Amino acid sequence: MNESTVASINERAAEEFYKKAQEAEKEGNQERAIEFYERALNENPDHEEACFRLAVLYDRRAEDSKAIELYERICTSEPVHLNALLNLAVLYEDNNMYEDARRCLAAILRTNPNHPRARLYMKDVESARSMYFDEDDRNRGGRGLTMDIPISDFELSVRSRNCLKKMDIKTLGDLLKVTEQELLSFKNFGETSLNEIKQLLASKGLRLGQAAEGGVGRLSASTSTSTTLERRGQSEVVGEVSSEIYDKPVSELELSVRSRKALQRLNIQTVGEIASKTEDELLGCKNFGHTSLNEIKQILASMGLSLRKLENDR
Repeated sequence: MNESTVASINERAAEEFYKKAQEAEKEGNQERAIEFYERALNENPDHEEACFRLAVLYDRRAEDSKAIELYERICTSEPVHLNALLNLAVLYEDNNMYEDARRCLAAILRTNPNHPRARLYMKDVESARSMYFDEDDRNRGGRGLTMDIPISDFELSVRSRNCLKKMDIKTLGDLLKVTEQELLSFKNFGETSLNEIKQLLASKGLRLGQAAEGGVGRLSASTSTSTTLERRGQSEVVGEVSSEIYDKPVSELELSVRSRKALQRLNIQTVGEIASKTEDELLGCKNFGHTSLNEIKQILASMGLSLRKLENDR
């Protein structure tokens, strides 16, 4: 049996598993759908539809690392898969990988400069980037960088980032304490990842092992805090609200990526569905904190609405 015949058999098997996965999704059986999508990819790793749907399911289950890996696989091939890039950008932002998120959104906007969600998310990502380097810091060869800058703020591949995470290297200061040999001795950490990190540090005037050698002077913080919404009480709004406002899609609201992602996990599609939730129901969602809650409350108040209050909350 020649290679083309084997490939054809594998592709047919992959398609059968893909169809079974779709049926399982329609039945609401996510576990079964994931199993069949994975089997489809085992038969044909290039099955883009199976890869995308599997990534979406992992995304919904908040298994970010698996979803990111699958979205990245799709986004490396042409043509540009806009939905995969958009979902990937949101995941990157959720994990504080702002430069990676910005690159995904920029790729979308190069293809479609007027893409409404990409333009909105780009504003969110830009405002969320809480770390910057001023020109004086660069001229001082990096001495003005804070040792506490998290690794997640730097532009690194997922492989390098995951390896550093497993080595419990969380900040720039941690990274400057390790040597090349220590990094290379770690499983799955190769020359490519090493060169990536060395180039990153070199661009800041730094090098591996520098802190251990006492070669880094006093480092001062030069970070900016992201703007947070003012916390304030919201009185109930009395009066009639049009059904048009209730039916307004969440996608049309100017929300931060974090809030939008949380509403997506709750499967909230319209303004009316938001208003039907209580504060506790929103706060119970992963990554939905008081900043996002206040953002939602302010937007509802501007439309004459408020979150639902339970009887014992009154």
